[in-house]
Amino acid sequence: MNKERFIKSAIILMIGGAITKILGMIIKITQTRLVGLEGIALYSLIFPTFSLFMSMSQLSLPTTISKLVSEERNNNKLLMFSSLPIVLITNLILIIIIIFSSKTISIFLLREPRCYLPILAIALVLPFEALSNLLRGYFFGKERMIPHVISHIIEQIIRFICIILFIPTLLEMNLIYAVTFLILVNLISEFSSILILLFFLPRNIEIRKSDLIPRHKELNQILSLAIPSTGSRFVGNIGYFLEPIIITTVLSFLGYTNSYILEEYGIISGFVIPLLLIPSFFTNAVSQALIPVISRSYSQKNIVYTKKKLKQGLLFSFCIGLPVTLFFFFFPKNSLQLVYHTTKGISYMKFLAPFFLFQYIETPLSASLQAMGKANETFTISWQSVLIRSISLFLFLCLGIGMWGFLLSLIVNIFFTIYKSIYYLRIALKEN
Repeated sequence: MNKERFIKSAIILMIGGAITKILGMIIKITQTRLVGLEGIALYSLIFPTFSLFMSMSQLSLPTTISKLVSEERNNNKLLMFSSLPIVLITNLILIIIIIFSSKTISIFLLREPRCYLPILAIALVLPFEALSNLLRGYFFGKERMIPHVISHIIEQIIRFICIILFIPTLLEMNLIYAVTFLILVNLISEFSSILILLFFLPRNIEIRKSDLIPRHKELNQILSLAIPSTGSRFVGNIGYFLEPIIITTVLSFLGYTNSYILEEYGIISGFVIPLLLIPSFFTNAVSQALIPVISRSYSQKNIVYTKKKLKQGLLFSFCIGLPVTLFFFFFPKNSLQLVYHTTKGISYMKFLAPFFLFQYIETPLSASLQAMGKANETFTISWQSVLIRSISLFLFLCLGIGMWGFLLSLIVNIFFTIYKSIYYLRIALKEN
């Protein structure tokens, strides 16, 4: 029965992921062609900051709620209501931080004053992103994948409609307004997603005033899992946040022009990496389906079944990534031309493609550690990989090989993260 549920969940998520990824690619192609390379480069420069604040706003609550709900020994209603004050307080603090730090980040760290307004817009998006993902965590824990899939599809459709309707008008006014709207469109799409997810919640829930008061037991459960996991995600996103800062600082010092840095970083982050990550919607689907299954079997000390599911998840991810990797390696020009109507980034893509095959198995490994409650281990992996990635990025860039130093640091990070994840998984499976 559990095997059937896992396969069914994975298949539903893969089908939904395929649809949303196709819609996402259509959106990506559309916005790339509308705002151009300069607009995408600016958006790519801002996105690590967006990811950092987004990670902090969620406090790893979606994964935490998914794990606690899947264990089937908690009051799910109290878990959800105990999470809400944490989300609201955290996001209020982050909004204040963004308001006061956006100018510093754009001018002094990213060295691009035009990023100020888009970074400021992040503050409006965060609460909606956090609440939407919190609700998704509940449905993942219940292994109900249909609400997640439907909400994602509708979210992408609304995003596409908004971009088509408003971006051309905003471009006539100013490129920065258009880039800012690419951030703000997340607010509209996530709000629609929240409405869809609320519709799928059980109808027979009785909500009393006492339910709205956070319970000490539930708060302790949530925070004991969420805080270490948040530390892991936070550290990971700090590395991502530092990435454009290190690149612009080192390359500027070496004499590279700002236009070169912005264009090449935009090509890699806006064209090459998103294309190489296309199979990630399959691997993410496998990983999301793995969390409740492995969490339940590991808590019941069923190690044989846990290993079986882990191997199954890794095999699915590898088999999905292999043909896509081969296609991108042998036909990089066709891929870029078809999707983005450009041939810029061919050499970057051909170089990175073989290594991204290993990137696809990183997600299920990380998800399995989280499902086993190994938050401290995932935190250790995160801070070590960020440290190695940042140091290697700095050293490789100092060689004067331009953006190739950035690519080499990505490869180092992929192999290190996989090695450490496997190391801690083997220990966890032996000690239980």
